[in-house]
Amino acid sequence: MIVTLLISILVFAASLYVLIEASNYFTDAAERIGLAFGIPDFVVGITIVAVGTSLPELVSSVFAVLQGSSEIVIGNVVGSNVTNIFLIIGLTVIAAKKIRITYELVHIDLPLLMGSALLLVVTVWDGVFTLFEAFICLAAFLVYLFHSISGEKETGGKKIAARGKKVKPREPVRARYFVILILSALFIFVGGRYTIMAVVNISGLLAIGKEVIAATVVALGTSLPELVVSLTAARQGRPEIAVGNVIGSNIFNAVAVMGIPALIGELVIPGSILMFGVPMMVIASILFFFMTQDKEITRWEGWLLLVFYALYIGGLFR
Repeated sequence: MIVTLLISILVFAASLYVLIEASNYFTDAAERIGLAFGIPDFVVGITIVAVGTSLPELVSSVFAVLQGSSEIVIGNVVGSNVTNIFLIIGLTVIAAKKIRITYELVHIDLPLLMGSALLLVVTVWDGVFTLFEAFICLAAFLVYLFHSISGEKETGGKKIAARGKKVKPREPVRARYFVILILSALFIFVGGRYTIMAVVNISGLLAIGKEVIAATVVALGTSLPELVVSLTAARQGRPEIAVGNVIGSNIFNAVAVMGIPALIGELVIPGSILMFGVPMMVIASILFFFMTQDKEITRWEGWLLLVFYALYIGGLFR
C-alpha cells in the first residue's frame, strides 16, 4: 500500500505541475495569437489572460465530472478561494508589511466578489448544483466579463496592470505559437486527467474524501503560481497586484469553474464542504471585504488571515 501511495503522490505532483505549466504556455500562445489578429489588448487581457490564470482549476474540475468525481469541483473552488484570501493575501501582506488598495477595487470589484460568494452559497445550499444553477452562474460570469471589458475601455488598461497581467505588444502571426497552443492543449489534457486520477487513488488509499484533498492539496497546488507572483510583486513594492489577482480569480472560480463543469453533469456537494468549507469561504470573503474598506491591509491582519487558514486546514482533516 505504501508503495502504491507514493506512486500516486508522485503522479499527482507531476501531473499537477504539467497542468499548471501547460496552462501558462497555452495562455501565452493564445494571447500572442489574439494580439496578432488585431484583438484589442484590453479584451485579450480580460478574456485570455484573466481566464488563463484559473485554467488549472477549470480543467481539473471538468475532468473530475468526466471521471464521476464531481464532488471534487466544489472542493476545488472553495479550497482555491479560501487559499487565495487566507494564504496568498496573508503571506503577501506579511512580506510587504502593508498593502494599499485602489479606489476601483474597493468600490466596484469587492462588491462583485461578495456577490459571487453569496451566489455560490445560495446555489449549493441544498447539496446539489443543477444545470439551471449553472446557467445562472455563467450569466453572472458574463455580467462580470462585460463589466471588466467596459472598465478596461474607460481606464485604458489600468485594471490589467493592477492585477499584474501584462499584455504583450502586438507581433506578426508566427507558426510556432500555433504549435505551442496545440501541444500545450495536449499537455493540459494529460495533466488534468492524471491529476484527478491521482486524487481519486490517494483518496481511496488514505480513506479521505476526494473533496477534502481537492479543497486542500489541489487548491494549494493550483494557487502556487499566484503565490509566487504575489510575493515577487510584494518584494518589488507592488503588493496591490495580489489583491487584484485574488478578486478576479475568486469571482471566476465561484461562477465559471462551478458553472462550466455543471454543463456536463450534475455536481454533488458533500456535507464536509457544505457545512465547513463553504462557511469558511464566506468568512474569508467577509474578512477580506471589511479589511479593505480603509483601502489598506496591515501586517497584523495578514497574520490573522494565516491563523484562519490553519483553522481551515485543521477543520477539514479533523
